[in-house]
Amino acid sequence: MKATKILSGQTAIVTGGGSGIGQAISIALAQKGANVCVLDIKEPTDTLSEIDNENNQGHSYICDVSNEEEVKKVLEDIKASHGLDILINNAGISHVGNVLTTTSNDFNRLFDINVKGVFHFLKYFIELLDGKKASILNLASIASKIGIQDRFAYSMTKGAVLSMTLSVAKDFVGQGVRCNCICPARVHTPFVDDFVKTNYPEKIDEMMDSLSKYQPIGRMGTPAEIAKLATFLVSEEASFITGAAIDIDGGVIGLR
Repeated sequence: MKATKILSGQTAIVTGGGSGIGQAISIALAQKGANVCVLDIKEPTDTLSEIDNENNQGHSYICDVSNEEEVKKVLEDIKASHGLDILINNAGISHVGNVLTTTSNDFNRLFDINVKGVFHFLKYFIELLDGKKASILNLASIASKIGIQDRFAYSMTKGAVLSMTLSVAKDFVGQGVRCNCICPARVHTPFVDDFVKTNYPEKIDEMMDSLSKYQPIGRMGTPAEIAKLATFLVSEEASFITGAAIDIDGGVIGLR
């Protein structure tokens, strides 16, 4: 059955689209007919190669989300070339540590990318809309809702993402801007594989089993599953949803 092109004619911006969840979202958006602008700190070559570019749907931009001037410039360029319809704030980094083991440098780095990066894109995307309707989706986490061991600074940033989501949804609902966030539990990405191999080389299978069982459903999520929810939420099929923080967590929030 041919996929319905529910996003035809729409331009979607995906930050951190070069790998992992951002890559899966970028590909899914293109499959739904969107014109996808893939942003990352380095050239997102792998993502562009996965997008069927027969209709020139994929476009790459290098951008440091923590640099306000870079963000403003790239959004101005995208508006001039493609227009603005959808923003997905996916770029982010993780960190392992509690309040005692987290350094000021750790804290500031996470804040600059995970919080200020989202702020920069929200600010200039909405400003450049000039009153136009749009859809925004932010990637938060279950860490924004519950305590997770040794995720002090990371949880702080995702709590901020959830709060910014609610604030933007409230302030711009009258303009026709919908703003939501999704809150994943652990998702099986190359980052997880690399983290386990680096930190637990002697017990990789044991750690992967433990990470899977953290979710009551018994496994980690996949980037493709996150992408399906993301494409739905930014489409007109979700036109009655705004100010929502939707869990996609294998039962972590509801079943514990």
